[in-house]
Amino acid sequence: MRYSLKQKIIDVCNQKIKQKGENVGLSFYAFFANKNDDPELLFEVAQWWILTHKLDHFEKAVKIKEMVNELS
Repeated sequence: MRYSLKQKIIDVCNQKIKQKGENVGLSFYAFFANKNDDPELLFEVAQWWILTHKLDHFEKAVKIKEMVNELS
């Protein structure tokens, strides 16, 4: 996963946790605007979320942040 995407995911997770607390859940759509202006990036996240890790539609932001932090 590219560095800019990892940083965006971590930033969004931090923001959601700050706003709604440690138990906040989110989907991979949380990292994108409501319109599909970067389909390759959306697919990259969807592949990581769905195919690679077989995550549910909604997951805890804390869990996603930890997973992304573990990536090299």
